[in-house]
Formats: sequence, C-alpha cells, structure tokens
Amino acid sequence: MKHKVQSLEHHSTTTGFTAPHYAAAQAGQHILDTGGTAIEAMVAAAASIAVVYPHMNGLGGDGFWLISEPGKDPIAIDASGSAAKLATSDFYQGLTDIPSRGGKAALTMAGAVSGWQKALEVSQQWQPNKSLQELLSTAIGQAEWGLEVTQSLTDASFKTFDELHNNSGFEQFLIKGKALKKGKIVKLPKLAATLTKLAENGLDDFYRGEIGNDLAADLAQAGSPIRSNDFIDYQAKFVDPLQVDISVGKLYNLGAPTQGVASLLILALFDKVKHLAVNEHDFVHLLVECTKQAFILRNQYVTDESRLTKSLDSLLNESEIDKLLSNIDINKAMQWPHAAKSGDTVWMGACDSSGRMVSYIQSLYWEFGSGVVSNSTGIVWNNRGTSFSLDPQSNQFLKPGLKPFHTLNPAFAELHDGRRISYGTMGGEGQPQTQAAIFSRHVFQNLSLEHAIEEPRWLLGRTWGDQSHNLKIEEDIDPSIVDSLQSKGHDVAIVAPNNEMMGHAGMIVRSPSGKVTAATDPRSDGKAFPY
Repeated sequence: MKHKVQSLEHHSTTTGFTAPHYAAAQAGQHILDTGGTAIEAMVAAAASIAVVYPHMNGLGGDGFWLISEPGKDPIAIDASGSAAKLATSDFYQGLTDIPSRGGKAALTMAGAVSGWQKALEVSQQWQPNKSLQELLSTAIGQAEWGLEVTQSLTDASFKTFDELHNNSGFEQFLIKGKALKKGKIVKLPKLAATLTKLAENGLDDFYRGEIGNDLAADLAQAGSPIRSNDFIDYQAKFVDPLQVDISVGKLYNLGAPTQGVASLLILALFDKVKHLAVNEHDFVHLLVECTKQAFILRNQYVTDESRLTKSLDSLLNESEIDKLLSNIDINKAMQWPHAAKSGDTVWMGACDSSGRMVSYIQSLYWEFGSGVVSNSTGIVWNNRGTSFSLDPQSNQFLKPGLKPFHTLNPAFAELHDGRRISYGTMGGEGQPQTQAAIFSRHVFQNLSLEHAIEEPRWLLGRTWGDQSHNLKIEEDIDPSIVDSLQSKGHDVAIVAPNNEMMGHAGMIVRSPSGKVTAATDPRSDGKAFPY
C-alpha cells in the first residue's frame, strides 16, 4: 500500500522546498518564509539534515550545487573533496583494495561546508545574507534537544551495528550501546557544539581554524592520511555545468567527477526513442536500455577532471547520441552487467520568492561513511575515497590531490514552455535512473509530481551486499510489465514496494506564472512545501 506523498498546491505560493526528512524541509522553508534566498534555505536545511539523517550525510561529507537565477545560465559548485597528500599507493601497500571502513577509508577531504560557504557568496550578491546563527540555529537545536529516530535511520543502524558499534566515538549513534529503534530520541551534543562554533567563528573555521585542527588530529589518530595542510589547502569551486538540449528544453547537471553525464545521456537518448513506446511496458524497457548505454560511457570515461581522455561535453553532442541509438532495440534487452556504483546521500530542492532555484546533494557515501567519528567534534567522516582503485591501470587509480568518482549529481531543467524544474534523488547507481523516471513521467507522460515520484520504480545494477546485476522492480508494478520485460530478455528480480533502494526522489517546479509546486518521496521520511 502506498504512503501519501507530502505535496499540495496553492496558486498563491511562490516558494517551495523539498527534502527527504521533514525536519530539514521545515528548516529550509522557515528561511524562505522569513525572506531568505533559496541558497540560505538550502544551507539551513543542509545543516539540519546532517543532524537528523546522520547515516546519509553530514559535515564530514561532500556536496554539489546547481543554482539557477531566472534569465541567467545556471551555475554549479563542486564541493567534493580530493585525496589527501599522504594518500598514495604506498600508504595502502600490501592491500588490493582500499578499505571501506576505518581510518584508511577516510582519505578524501570533506567539501560540504566549503560548498555552503561558496553558495552563500552567491546569495550575498542577491541580497544581504542572514547571519550564520540564524541559518544554523534549527540544526543546533535539533542536535541539542535530540532527533527522533526514523525507520531509515533504524535500518541503517541495525545494518551497520556489527561493523561499527565498537568504533571510537560511534556510541553517539547508539542507545545504551545498542542499535537505534524507531521513535527513540538521540542527542548529538558534540555536533551541536561544532555547529555553534561554526555559527560564531564562520564556516572557514572548519578548514582553517580550531575545528579544522581538531578534525585533523582526530583523523590522524584514527589512521587516516588526512592532515592539517589538507584542510588548509581545500576550497570548493565554481564549475560550468554540463547541459544538453532535448525536444522539450534544456537539461543541466554536473560534470566530472560526477556521473551527471550519465543522467543527461539517459534522457537525451530516451527523448529520441520515446515515440517507439506504445505502452508502459515499452516505456520502462526503453529507459532501462538507455540507462545501459549511458552507464557504459560513464564507466569508460568519467574520472577526475585532470584525467579525462574525452570531453564529457562531446559525449552529449547530437552526433554521439545518435551513434548510441543503434544499440537500443525496442524488442530485446541488451546483455548486462557492467560494474555498478553504490552510494547513499540526500537530495534537496528549493525555490525562493524571486524564482531562484537550487538543486543540491550532500553525502557521506555509505551509511555512516567511513565509520570514523571525530571525538572532538562529533563529525562522521566520509568514505568516498573507496571509489579509488589501487590498480595502476585503472582510470580511478589513487593519486593525492585527485577526486574519486562520484555518484552524486543534482539535476535541473529549463523547459520551452517556461517551467523550471529542480529534481534529484539519493541512491548511488539509481540516481540517474530515478531522475530519468520521474522527469519522464512528469514531463513526457504528464503525471502530477506526486504520481511521477510515487509510482513503482526499478533499479538496474548491483546494490550493497548483492552480487547480482539484475533489474530490480518494486512488486506493486503492473505484473504484465514484468512479463513483458522478461520476454524481452531482462533478468528481473522483484523487491518490496516503497523500497528505499529506489532512492528518495524529490521535485520542485516553478511555472511561468510564478506558481511553485513540490513533492517528495513516500520512500523517505520527507516533506515538501507548499503544503
């Protein structure tokens, strides 16, 4: 049975916010309601969700921004971290793979907070920024007074308990040494103190102040290669987003080291074959086949920007896209697998009263990241560096100063009819697939935002702890669709409905008249405003 999607429309509404946790959505919407910009609202929500969804994201993780001001080209911020100066292959001598947990997994800088800082520079050009005390106050209060454990946090706690419960500092994510149960209250006083210090001293303190020094010392003690100079030298940066034209408008996403090009390719390809779909069976089949083509190119080319052997923009040329079309058969599934990418994260969207929109994503990578918790600050460090390889022949070979492959990619669209859409999801390998599904359902099939997100979804590829590369489909989908996909050669596996595996999707749409509608995913604990 489906849960109710949290979204309603008001014609007078000119702002909107959506997040996969209701408390973060409320934090963002409050800033909008008090005259703040979409960027300020997103910073407030980003701090909040780092507290209330600590298994998914945090200050020790990364972020990517797409920011759109009406009448101007969107701008992007890459707030992902690069490998520490000591993170050489020699540091991992004797190992065939980088460990997924522990100090050696904590090898890339955390860029999220620097990204907040960069984004607020843009906001300041629009209007004077609210104080950091105001933007971070909700998150500080949540950490001090406690957060209610959601089902998502419960599931992550039980899943990781055996692996992480004995880690130094991890007791803050336990109750009396045991995994968290839904409905219980967890307080994070160390994180509250850290957020308070950031509000008082400025966000730069995370990298070039007391917090940065404390983090560096704690990480070194945990066996990480990260040191103080890695903090001092880090800055998030403005980058040019990738873009592609399709029949209904222009799509935007992030370039290397993210898989944004795959998200754009899926929709660009589907736009050219969607006329072949005479029913929902064909619709799903073609989206899956477009996904395969996009993932093959993604795996072949996407790496640190300095290592690219081919411009990602060139992959989006119409002539290149046309070449891929010959590999897509309406009647037959292409043999799979190709290597899958995993990941856990949060996506959030905002629109302010001036029509400025944000698509933002923030992540630790796996649940609770590396599992390394800084005792001084209460911050959990990411394990994004495990996406590097120790194979010198790999295009993901570990090298200090380079960035690992990122599943993270926030999406944005400007349609010919004047609609502007901020959309995205968590879910690693599923991010491009879910983006394509919800966009296509809303824009091509004219489903409401709620139904575009709520309808049963699918995931091609492997998930954590699962070695199969099959096509996983939620069991409440029409059984005839499953039969049709199997007859075309898809290796289908049925999974439970409303499955978190399918991501926590969200969308905000601003119409030419200025009306804003928003929706969030029943698979999350989220909320969308207007309500």
